[in-house]
This record gives sequence, C-alpha cells and structure tokens, in this order.
Amino acid sequence: MKWVPRPYQKKAVKWCLERGAAGLFLRPGLGKTSITLAMFDILRRQGLARRLLIVCPLRVLYEVWPEEVELWDEFQHLRVVLLHGKDKDKAIHRDADIYVVNFDGLEWLESKGRLKVINPDVLVVDESTKLKNTRTRRFKSVKPMLNKFKRRYILTGTPSPNGLLDLFGQIFILDQGVALGRYISHYRAEYFDNFGFDWMPRKDTQQRVSKRLEHMVISFGDENIELPQLVENDVWVELPPAARKTYDEMETILITQLTGGEVVKAVSKGVALGKCRQIANGGLYSYDDENNRHTTILHTAKLDAVVDLVDELSGQPALIAYEFQHELEQLLKAFPGARWIGGGAKPMEVKTTIQMWNAGELQVLLGQPQSMGHGLNLQGGGDTVIWAGLTYNAEDYDQLIKRIHRSGNKHSHTYVHRVVAKNTVDAAILAALRFKDRTQAVLMESLKHYARIKK
Repeated sequence: MKWVPRPYQKKAVKWCLERGAAGLFLRPGLGKTSITLAMFDILRRQGLARRLLIVCPLRVLYEVWPEEVELWDEFQHLRVVLLHGKDKDKAIHRDADIYVVNFDGLEWLESKGRLKVINPDVLVVDESTKLKNTRTRRFKSVKPMLNKFKRRYILTGTPSPNGLLDLFGQIFILDQGVALGRYISHYRAEYFDNFGFDWMPRKDTQQRVSKRLEHMVISFGDENIELPQLVENDVWVELPPAARKTYDEMETILITQLTGGEVVKAVSKGVALGKCRQIANGGLYSYDDENNRHTTILHTAKLDAVVDLVDELSGQPALIAYEFQHELEQLLKAFPGARWIGGGAKPMEVKTTIQMWNAGELQVLLGQPQSMGHGLNLQGGGDTVIWAGLTYNAEDYDQLIKRIHRSGNKHSHTYVHRVVAKNTVDAAILAALRFKDRTQAVLMESLKHYARIKK
C-alpha cells in the first residue's frame, strides 16, 4: 500500500523533524507508527540519522512495527531487527536500520556494552507510559542510555492515565529534567499538594505543566479522523444472596467462610479490596499451606449477563474483556472454542487470532486489557466491547476500547457494555475511571489549545 499522509500526520512529521526531542500524544488509530517511520526515513536520507532504537511492549514489537514497515511501500526498504527471544544475542550483530526491543529487554540491552554494538542515534519509546514510574528497573536501565542519542521521541495516546504525576518519567526521557525538574520529588513539591494519602495537583498545575511542555509535545485527538459514534451502556446485576454475604464479610471484617468450610482472610483493606473485585466478578482465590492457588466460583451473575448480551447480538462479533483468570475459565466454558488474548498466549497464536477477528471469522474474542491494550488493530472485526470485569487502570480501559473504536472501523457506532455488580467496588471503579479520563482529557485539550495559539 502507498502511504498517503493526512494533514495532521504531515504536521506531526514536521514537528518531530524540527526537534531533537518531541512527544506525540496521539489517540490510538491516528498513525503514530507510520508518522515515526516517515520521520526517521527523512532523517536517514538527509544524513541526520543512522539507526533507530524502538522500545515498546512485547506484542507491539511483534505485531506492529515489523508489519507497518512491510505494509507501506515507502518504508519497505527499511531493515528491521527484533531484539527478543533466545537468538537476540545473535540478532544484535545483524546490520539494520531499525532495532526493536521490549521494555523488559532494556536491562539486557544496557548491560555488557550491547547498546554500543548497534550504536543507534535515535530513540523512540512507544507507549511511553510504561516508563512513567522512575523507580522501576526498566526506567533505571534506560536512564543512563539517554545521552547516547542525538534525538529522542515518545509516543502515547494516554500520557496521563492516572493523573499528571504520570508525566514526569516520560518527559524526563525527552529532556532529562529541563521542563519538569530532574527529580520527581521536586516536581511534586512544585505542582502538587500532599494530603497524606495522595498527591493532588494545585488549581494552576494543569495550565503551568501544559505551558512547560508546549514546545516539545504535540497532541491530536479524534476530531482529526472520522470515528464511529461511541455508545456506552452499563448493565447492572445483583449478587446472589450467598455471594452477597461473602462479599459483605470480606469488605467489612476482612474474613469470610466459604460454603465448603474454607476460611479466606485479607491482611489489609487493600488486599480485601482486591478480593472484593474477585467476588464481584464471580470467584475468589485462596491459597493452601504450600501457597498453591485455588479458585472458588461464587456466582455467574456477570457471566449470565455477558451471555445474554452476546445472544442479543445474533451472531455479530463481540470483544469481551476480562480481568481475572477465573473469569477467562468461565467464559471459555460459556463460549467453547473461543479465541483469547491474554497472559500465556504465544505471539504466533495472537497473530492468527487477530487475523481471524479482522476477517470476521470470530463471533467472540476474549481479551485481557493488560495484554492487548496497546498496538493491536482490531477495527475490522466488529463494533461491540463487553466488559465482563472492569479494570481499575484507566489507560488499559481506554486503550482496549480504542482497539475497535479507531480509524478503519466501517461501523457507524461502537458499543461499550459494562457489566457492573450493584453495591460493590465496581461502582467506585466506574467513578475512578471517569475521574482519571477527565484529567487526561483536560491535558490533551490544553496542549491542543496551546498548539492552536502558536499557529
């Protein structure tokens, strides 16, 4: 296929070419990958860059970057090497234009002089929110590499999924502390107030932070493409009496006895909250003296609602999101032979599943948000997302929906059904998702506002 850039894509390419460090805050489906490839190819042809190192999630490593290079005629001359798997120590010695490594491979790449072997001069961090926490090993591995690159870029559609604190680590990748400070403690002290349990932004923080970033970050939203209309629907279910009793005991006294006599305890309110989420979704994990995990299925209220929703679709495809392994096991019983994407799924199986979904061959696709929230193009297979179990992570929530609600989906609407248990932690999760999304939306709109002023 021939890559014909849209006006906003041309602007994004130009933005990056004019800057040695830049962030593309583009909603999923706006073509961050092809924009990056076009930018790098121009730099390479002009003698301003030699090799590109891309850091990204594992599934994006296999499913996005090599396929995008292969898809577009303009980029097929670029040689790509994937630095993952048992042969990565051999692969690093192959001559290429682009090297791709996953976040968990950063520590490997940083050690024993491996980065010097490929000697890249351009860094791209795809889904940069994976480096938002400066205390992680992956961030500490990439930090000493930063001076090795002449140019650095970050890509994400959800820059601040859990609030403005998420920005610090990502922006540090670009400027090593110029805009927001060299240390997270200084950033917090400058823009946030501590209320004992959390850091909250001050009234002027949004505006001040956006102003600090306007020279290096560009944002485009859904207004740049034609998208299906998003329709959200909450399906409320009641917990059966026995499950309600178990839930209430765990929530209030942090201990419950199951019908078989087994006693399950939570050592803290935080642990109890996690167990309440399990109960609301239909099951509860417990552990024996040898730390082996056991699952007790408590109810099928949510599962029954999911089955009803699928039946109502009368054969139309549905992407069903789940949180816990016990949900997947129950869903596979309800939908025998269903394909799934989650922890433990092999890359080639995932590739086949994606192809089958986009070809319209699957009525049901089961997916765990943490495993499929980034980089997968699923807009060809259907118009419906069903949340069998809600995720508390606003980024994963938004990204999974954007696998379908994106450019290329030919349907007029995208339907998002959330199956929610009444009088449970589900209600709090819904509220938290709305709050976090609102915070991020304000940031994105603020950055676009500054961009308009500069025109």
